[in-house]
Amino acid sequence: MKGKYLITTDAWFYAPDGRQYKSVWGDVNIVSDDILGIKTNIRSSNWFAKIGSETNHVIVAGCQIHYAVRCEKEPEIQNTDTTKTDGIEKKEVRPFSVYIAE
Repeated sequence: MKGKYLITTDAWFYAPDGRQYKSVWGDVNIVSDDILGIKTNIRSSNWFAKIGSETNHVIVAGCQIHYAVRCEKEPEIQNTDTTKTDGIEKKEVRPFSVYIAE
């Protein structure tokens, strides 16, 4: 993987701004478990994606990556409209949940 990607993770994570995110966008570099300074065991992920710049990045275990979408353009940061239908249409506005790691 080379270039900028929008990575969707299986679990929520906290970013330096104190908010929870389920996606991260930035330059991707695939690294081994050496980046952690420890050797993981056979039941753990042995590769990781480092997303972002050298000074601001998120490291995601390979097993936590659900989707990877290549996109050079930064996602738009705005509230997102969602519509739920369980017999009733309801429109919700939820905050943008992609961490921009640059």
